[in-house]
Amino acid sequence: MAMNRNEIYQLLTRHEGSRNFPYLDTEGKLTIGVGHNLTDGGVSQAVINLILKEDVDNAESDCFKLPFYSSLSDTRKLVLVSMVFNIGLPRLYGFKKFLAAMQIKDYITASKEMMDSKWAKQVGYRAQELADMMLEG
Repeated sequence: MAMNRNEIYQLLTRHEGSRNFPYLDTEGKLTIGVGHNLTDGGVSQAVINLILKEDVDNAESDCFKLPFYSSLSDTRKLVLVSMVFNIGLPRLYGFKKFLAAMQIKDYITASKEMMDSKWAKQVGYRAQELADMMLEG
């Protein structure tokens, strides 16, 4: 007979605690969640995929706050979700000329404004690829 999974989850959570942010355990090992050792074990591809899905869902949800987002082509939606994933919606709001161009569907100017930014210098090729995608639609 298999053990009761809910009981072991509750027991381990009570003993280990549950933390959303990495911390050093009593042995100095980087740990997260309910005693998950990142130093020696890292995380599985399944966990990476789950985190990615949640992060993309959050970025896309933020993009829906932009009044023009729903009317964009799928390619331009990809660009905005990628940017919000990378820098967050609050920083995207700082791209005033870019957002103004997006609002009026001036994708040439939007693409140029993407490249004329500190962000573009920081992320290099990523910015160029996204600007090209914005331009091509």
